[in-house]
Amino acid sequence: MNETLISVRDLKKYFTVRGGKTLKAVDGISFDIHKGETLGLVGESGCGKSTAGRTIVRLYEATGGEIIYKDTNINKLNKKQLKDYTRHAQMIFQDPYASLNPRMTVTDIVGEGIDIHNLYKGMERQKRIYEILELVGLSREHANRFPHEFSGGQRQRIGVARALAIEPDFIVADEPISALDVSIQAQVVNLLKDLQDELDLTYLFIAHDLSMVKHISDRVAVMYLGSIMELTESNELYDNPLHPYTKALMSAVPIPDPDISRAKKRIILQGDVPSPIDVPTGCKFQGRCPIAEDICRVEEPALREVLPGHEVACHMVKKP
Repeated sequence: MNETLISVRDLKKYFTVRGGKTLKAVDGISFDIHKGETLGLVGESGCGKSTAGRTIVRLYEATGGEIIYKDTNINKLNKKQLKDYTRHAQMIFQDPYASLNPRMTVTDIVGEGIDIHNLYKGMERQKRIYEILELVGLSREHANRFPHEFSGGQRQRIGVARALAIEPDFIVADEPISALDVSIQAQVVNLLKDLQDELDLTYLFIAHDLSMVKHISDRVAVMYLGSIMELTESNELYDNPLHPYTKALMSAVPIPDPDISRAKKRIILQGDVPSPIDVPTGCKFQGRCPIAEDICRVEEPALREVLPGHEVACHMVKKP
């Protein structure tokens, strides 16, 4: 087993909203990310996965819990220590246009982190920027252009280059392909995989496209309403989903073979996702779960290992 690079323990991120109510975006999640692996984090829109990623890189201050990076609790870092942490942990954002300053050239965008961390000066700085652009499939001719002069896929490559410029070892990729054309998505995912092999990177890959998550992830965590419902190796999750919510998600994954697709049984969940401001008691999924019983309505299930390396938060799933 590889060493643990990031360890998340009972992480919470709450927001105070209108009327003084509390929105529980991330409500006590725990997982480890091992050095050199990709952990996929999936779930419906609004389940808290992007908030979790932003909290892990300290774009948001955690409400509670711990984020341990190489034995250091990053929630307790001072300003200088936090700057050092951001050198090692970077983020690729979902929207490849909104996340780039339209008034900055590619050189300025990619070089900003280099300047903040005082890594390279003068010609060495420019040489580093050219190297990074070529690494992500762009050329030095692109360096003096502005974001609006690029396609969506090229803009996302600029976002990847910005993240790589300061030589991090951990990257949170927050739905990096969801805003791109389908034909471009595979190119960006393959680029991320190639960069991981070449630079020994560790990813938290956030997405709602389950088929793409399977392609890039070593392990997958399924999130619902701020909590993790299931966590296991990628192939195990797709071959043997145990949680009722995961089974419903898997049943919705498109299959290119029309005969198999027609024969596949689709699980249609009843009702809507509850509000994170008014979270139901017991299991958060109990109002939509087809197998819920009385205990599910009063006691929240803990995430526990039911098979080797396969964790599930469900009272109805028993150890064999």
